[in-house]
Amino acid sequence: MHIAVLAGDGIGPEVTAQAVKALRALAANGPQFEFTEAPIGDAGFVAAGDPLPAETAALAVKADAVLFGAAGTYESDLRPPEQRGGHALLRLRKQMDLFANYRPVFAFPELLGASTLRREALEGVDLVVLRELTGDIYFGTPRGIHVENGERVGINTMRYTESEIRRVAHAGFRAARGRRQRLCSVDKANVLEASALWREVVNEVARDYPDVELTHQYVDAAAMLLVRRPRDFDVIVTGNIFGDILSDAAAMLTGSIGMLPSASINAAGQGLFEPVHGSAPDIAGEDKANPLASILSAAMMLRLSLGQPVLAERVENAVRRVLAEGLRTADIMEEGAQLVGTEAMGDAVAREILRLAA
Repeated sequence: MHIAVLAGDGIGPEVTAQAVKALRALAANGPQFEFTEAPIGDAGFVAAGDPLPAETAALAVKADAVLFGAAGTYESDLRPPEQRGGHALLRLRKQMDLFANYRPVFAFPELLGASTLRREALEGVDLVVLRELTGDIYFGTPRGIHVENGERVGINTMRYTESEIRRVAHAGFRAARGRRQRLCSVDKANVLEASALWREVVNEVARDYPDVELTHQYVDAAAMLLVRRPRDFDVIVTGNIFGDILSDAAAMLTGSIGMLPSASINAAGQGLFEPVHGSAPDIAGEDKANPLASILSAAMMLRLSLGQPVLAERVENAVRRVLAEGLRTADIMEEGAQLVGTEAMGDAVAREILRLAA
């Protein structure tokens, strides 16, 4: 199984190294993985003058799956948009047609005290935010900044085609069918024409899934319910910008954005797997970053792109065992727990993977 490793910038290399460590622990008693590394983001710009070097893009397209870290630095943010580290990920998503972004949110019992929300609101939370990833206001045209009537005007265009909505709606219904058969579509159909079309198409697709209960929420109401009654949700399907915001808010249900993995999948099942957190350059190189989101992203890769659900479950169980032991990185630290760094947390997960295989 050929995995393209695009560690990127900031804490990306640190957390991705721990995910690779977990996969190597699996390989000690199971299938083998071939890892090929390539630069992306600011590292790509430094290496080749482009945040997404041509060789990196070609590697990603040919690989069975892509393990991604993070992209962007303070320095790259000073360059024009197309030369910034984070722009590489947008281009790669578009090039690989990774239209469906799955962000599972589950409350580990051991981490209920790490969230800012009350324990009784979090117990039993298990939901998926399915974010459409290659359309919407991030890609719509026209866009840009120009002068109009003597002042600067910024323009971005929220745009969706029927086919873009239809395919992610199908993905949402299929995901719900495999879980608790409840799908909530989130839009802003009361004021946005793009959202009005979104709701219309989702309702049309719903006819193919009579076994799945469909509800609709405006994005502002969904945000409120997500923190008030998170157990009400099973699968949320929504557009690019709404999904970006809601999934980060949902991260606090887990106690930290450092716990949230994600998968971006195309129609062929090929995927890019990454932690939801950013590059966090302020703590890069300090052995402080939480690698569990990256490790759990590797578990998603095993399940969704590599056809290894048993190995995926082994990784997830190893993470649960480490948390049950009381090991915590700084972002999820609680009274009475043992503070560990990035490397030590990765070592602990790898150790538990080997024990579970014994």
